[in-house]
Amino acid sequence: MHNFSSILDYHLAQRPDAVAVTQEDSRLTVRRLHERVNQLAAGLTELGVGRGDVVALLLYNRPEFLELVYATNRIGAVFLPLNYRLSEEEWAYILGHAQAKVIVTEPEFLRPADRIAAEPAGLEHRILVDGGPSPEWTGYETLLGRHQGAHIAPVDVEPHDLQRLMYTSGTTSRPKGVRITYGNLQAKNLAHIVHFGLTAQDTTLVAGPLYHVGGLDMPALGVLHAGGGVVLQRKFDPEGVLRAIQEHRVTNAWLAPAMVNAVLEVPDRESYDTTSMRFILGGGEKTPEPVLRRIMTAFPNAWFADAYGLTETVSGDTFLDREHALSKLGSVGRPVPHTRVRIVDDIGGEVAAGELGEITLRGPKVFAGYWRDEKATAAALRDGWFHTGDIGHVDEDGFLYIDDRKKDMIVSGGENIATPEVERVLYEHPAVLEAAVVGLTHPRWGEVPRAFVVFRPGGNAGADELREFCRDRLAKFKVPARFDIVDELPRTPSGKVLKRTLRDIPAEG
Repeated sequence: MHNFSSILDYHLAQRPDAVAVTQEDSRLTVRRLHERVNQLAAGLTELGVGRGDVVALLLYNRPEFLELVYATNRIGAVFLPLNYRLSEEEWAYILGHAQAKVIVTEPEFLRPADRIAAEPAGLEHRILVDGGPSPEWTGYETLLGRHQGAHIAPVDVEPHDLQRLMYTSGTTSRPKGVRITYGNLQAKNLAHIVHFGLTAQDTTLVAGPLYHVGGLDMPALGVLHAGGGVVLQRKFDPEGVLRAIQEHRVTNAWLAPAMVNAVLEVPDRESYDTTSMRFILGGGEKTPEPVLRRIMTAFPNAWFADAYGLTETVSGDTFLDREHALSKLGSVGRPVPHTRVRIVDDIGGEVAAGELGEITLRGPKVFAGYWRDEKATAAALRDGWFHTGDIGHVDEDGFLYIDDRKKDMIVSGGENIATPEVERVLYEHPAVLEAAVVGLTHPRWGEVPRAFVVFRPGGNAGADELREFCRDRLAKFKVPARFDIVDELPRTPSGKVLKRTLRDIPAEG
């Protein structure tokens, strides 16, 4: 049985009274979660939702989000988590492109959802969580209440059947719908269970948004698969992270780079008990050694696993193990079970250890292609390998290093400059909290590095000081020609810096 929802039936028989989902004072045992999922599955069926129909979720982190994951899977429907940070126009595009049949939202998004709900062809039903009665919207609890005691058996699905659609964060002109199958999810969950030794004793803190693979899959669904529990933070709150870890004895969490920095800056961080933490999943950027050492101090029993993964692989393809956290600093580790990594040149040939090339991936975690986009699918999936568009290298021990995005590589006077190398140096400056480097057009050299810097609270440094700091540690052509001091860096929901946005900022003066 490949249907993810069937794991809920297994745990009902094994540990019905175990707490599966917690948010603030609300707790759902496995038994109660199973009851509500069945009621919801029956309710969706009543609305005419069935195999292959797309159900869109426009929600903050809340238990109903996970209920919808299980219930849509249970009846063979497809869930589509929407990024709540997008604009109405972007939501409308995704709903139309995905051919969604149902949208589920909550009062905070009711007005924009009302405006866009009538636009996409085929959107037939609107469901409102925590809302009052309305002619246009079906109340979530009302829908469940009509099906007390219902039991819907999980439909039989094949590994290639669609489990969900997830739209990329839009670093290209339009978001692309990533087709994640039941086989993809199962392979990812089992890989993470093996790699991290996940058991029913594990508790995951979900501080990142559930609409993203970081919040949903790193490793929340894997922990639920193993019989553990999740603690949901409605929205990211740095001090709330520490409170939740202490109160619920959380054992693991995914924290994007900006989230890690925010938690480390909580003034009374030392007063919280974080000893229950077994591991923290990072990723999105290289973790500088000073930041890594602060993490190790703040979470004394935790292994900080720098990671590499994509929406197209349901996240978490490689992790840096505890033993090599410092000896392989800067690496994102080695692949999880059943995943292969290969570095190739521009014509697809594998390069030697230590040489830069495009990172390609192969294995059962790799997605089935882009929704209604054969051209993009053909470009990404070639000869059985997923071409990520990221530049990296593998060392002689098989550890992967991310050197740059193809489009983020700076070519200055014929010399390639990997921007993370410059950023790593800037992170070592005591006044610098965050840094991002992009290419700046230059009449002689083609491009030169331009640095955007965020200072620590109370920190400060002039451009000349930063430039001299870099000159002591980098080749001359790698030293930024310009420094821009900003309050924050623009980021995707996964924590990756939006360098496209930084490149579009005019360089004045």
